[in-house]
Amino acid sequence: MKPIKQVTFKKKNKDHLYFDLVDLSSIIHLKPSDHNQFEHHKVSFYVMVFISKGEGIHNINYQDYSYQKGTIFTLRKNNIHKFYKSEASGKILVFTEDFIIKYSDKFETLKLFQLFNEMLSAPKIQLNSSEFEEIRKIVLQINIEFSNSNDSYSTPIIRSLVQVLILKLLQIKSKSNTNFDNKNYHLKFTKLQELIEKECFESKKVSFYAEKLGVSSKTLNNITQSIVGKSTKAFIDEILILQIKRLIINSQLSLTEIAYHVGFDSPTNFFKYFRKRTQLSPKEFKELNQ
Repeated sequence: MKPIKQVTFKKKNKDHLYFDLVDLSSIIHLKPSDHNQFEHHKVSFYVMVFISKGEGIHNINYQDYSYQKGTIFTLRKNNIHKFYKSEASGKILVFTEDFIIKYSDKFETLKLFQLFNEMLSAPKIQLNSSEFEEIRKIVLQINIEFSNSNDSYSTPIIRSLVQVLILKLLQIKSKSNTNFDNKNYHLKFTKLQELIEKECFESKKVSFYAEKLGVSSKTLNNITQSIVGKSTKAFIDEILILQIKRLIINSQLSLTEIAYHVGFDSPTNFFKYFRKRTQLSPKEFKELNQ
């Protein structure tokens, strides 16, 4: 099995550092020299896919999502995705965190990137007709500025428009997801998520993360219940399963070696843990994604 390719951001010119805007159709018909867009690949930047016409399927973190006119996908950096062949039309916005945070304070940046956090909500948004028209106009204005920029104002204007776009999408998502409005816990939740993603192979215990963050296990459970509606243990398991999936697909380790690498005391316990949470054995998951 080939390792997953990590795709890095390529700066095209000095005027648009950290940002690019491309047609979906050009990506579908492109023949990249460094990766295959129809195979799983990891992105080292943020991605927003806006579907303006047609339908198809897109895979994000090993899950297929159907799309149609008005679908938006959001991927944070280090997510894994792949395209399927399609005749759909749309725009793909890609940018690094530097593009957003250069002129944003910490809280504003945190709020902006809530949209891209697949642990807070699904990476798919389906717009209704009025929402679609509103978002389409913002994307069109970004495209105009990006295509016709000849002065020093274009990049700040594009950055501001992207921020407006993200905030509008957050507003749309918040209508059905109150998680985005809980300001008290978001910073703590983000720190917890980052710590779990870094340490989940070392420990799966809530108490481990509570001690690391200097709070009680009860407080951590309050945070995760408030933000994502699940216990901290369930949240740890969700992140761990995704990390295991990435290892199964992206490493040359055997399944037995992976079991020990991710902190299980026996392959049998690892296999039971994985099947209970995915309804597949590690071997079945590997075969489905070859």
